[in-house]
Amino acid sequence: MLSHVRGPTAERLLEHTIGDALGHAARAWPDRPALIDRGQQVRLDWAELDRRAEALGAGLLDLGLRPGDRLGIWSLNRFEWTITQFAAAKAGIVLVTINPAYRLSELEYALKLSGCAAIILSPAFKTSDYPGMIRAVVPELTHELAEGEWRSARLPRLRHVVLMGQDEAAGFVPFASLEARGASALARGLTLPRPRPTDPINIQFTSGTTGAPKGVTLSHRNILNNGYFVGRGVRLLPEDRICIPVPLYHCFGMVMGNLAAVTSGAAMVYPGEGFDPVATLRSVAEERCTALYGVPTMFIAELESPEFGQFDLSSLRTGIMAGAPCPIEVMRRVVDRMHMTEITICYGMTETSPVSFQSSPDDPLERRVSTVGQVHPHVEVKIVDEAGETVSRGQAGELCTRGYSVMQGYWDDEPQTAAVKDAEGWMHSGDLATIDDEGYANIVGRLKDMVIRGGENLYPREIEEYLYRHPAIRDVQVFGVPDPRYGEELCAWVILHEGAALDEPSLQDFCRGQIAHQKIPRYVRFVESFPMTVTGKVQKYLLREAMAAQLDLKAAATA
Repeated sequence: MLSHVRGPTAERLLEHTIGDALGHAARAWPDRPALIDRGQQVRLDWAELDRRAEALGAGLLDLGLRPGDRLGIWSLNRFEWTITQFAAAKAGIVLVTINPAYRLSELEYALKLSGCAAIILSPAFKTSDYPGMIRAVVPELTHELAEGEWRSARLPRLRHVVLMGQDEAAGFVPFASLEARGASALARGLTLPRPRPTDPINIQFTSGTTGAPKGVTLSHRNILNNGYFVGRGVRLLPEDRICIPVPLYHCFGMVMGNLAAVTSGAAMVYPGEGFDPVATLRSVAEERCTALYGVPTMFIAELESPEFGQFDLSSLRTGIMAGAPCPIEVMRRVVDRMHMTEITICYGMTETSPVSFQSSPDDPLERRVSTVGQVHPHVEVKIVDEAGETVSRGQAGELCTRGYSVMQGYWDDEPQTAAVKDAEGWMHSGDLATIDDEGYANIVGRLKDMVIRGGENLYPREIEEYLYRHPAIRDVQVFGVPDPRYGEELCAWVILHEGAALDEPSLQDFCRGQIAHQKIPRYVRFVESFPMTVTGKVQKYLLREAMAAQLDLKAAATA
């Protein structure tokens, strides 16, 4: 048998848009809870969410945006994020989801690459002053100028900045007023467009070995169907409530969470803007959530919380653990102590909307933790060797995916798209995997040097490119080392210019405020040379082994 599997096709793909899906939910379950934002104390039923999304969509059009324009959103988990997600879908505007941990250079790059005409952002949260940072990138957005009076020299396509929350600031469009503006426009007869399911609707940023982030372009058809089949995989019903502490800017939150909810009628429950284990446990207990999502580090933090025993989690039955290898013992503790007997594992990548494999609640626990399950409906996967030939069952090779879920491409980057998506439509993942005789897949390694820290993909080349800007650095290699809490942590080996001086705290300070905190190397070593192959390539695996030995680090026990 060859390592080539196809998912079931008995259940047809959805051939409508995300906006249509919300309209259906509003008609099918108008009074049922749709969105519960505990941090902001906002509760919306499906009819209210649909009405507010239509109003905001109309407001965006009345502001001057047109179908196909790009709208950035830069925020942690807030109810406005989800209204914006559905509003953009109804208006046919491409939502550009920006990591809330991004800092100045990353934000500017994302807005410039995607050509955003507007951005909706959060008020300041903890140490992240989003309005202050956008003013730093767009200095023309001064306190003296009113809405619409400024123009950005660095981002000439950016015309509007919308601020969530109740506060008003010069130059910003208040979120509430944009909703009201849209409601008025609808009352005057403005009609929303009719996007096609195959239209692009979302750009998500992911990096690769070339360093610079790439904009994964996804359609309604891509992500709506993936959310639907993920929801079917955990058997969601309108009576269910999904606790979603994972970030909305990523597919885990906005697709596996929000779009699974809208296609099943289950409620979305946000414990707060950022992840907090106690807030998550409290949300599950007080809202009687039946499903809980998280990366392994989130579940570990919840289980290890001193307050864990104070919360009644008996309402839980299912959920998803994904984003990083799932430790067997953690899975067992989640099943035993959190009542999640039907928890599943998912595997995929942003470029495949994201999920390609998912375990079933019917699979034995050992099967659920030792594999990533079986292939998703309407998805085709093969494992290939270096020559591109499909390997036998049980043999390792590169995992390739084909089907409805494969991205349209990287935004405005045909060469990079062609490098990963071949002429036959296969998306080459860069992951090493095996498929057994029963069709269960196991991820055994990575062709890329990608580091997975706490469920988030970090790309060494991108961080290296930034560190090269430091005048003291001659050469640098960034790689992952084992970490018992996050799975992996970042380490940088640095060669300095002759006569230059630099220490670990100074290098880390050089990164703060410019790149996301999780991309700042935790460990830094200054060396004279790197181990090289005879052809001049750095042998990163030797760097990893040497650093792990120096620090006496043990790899986390994973499936």
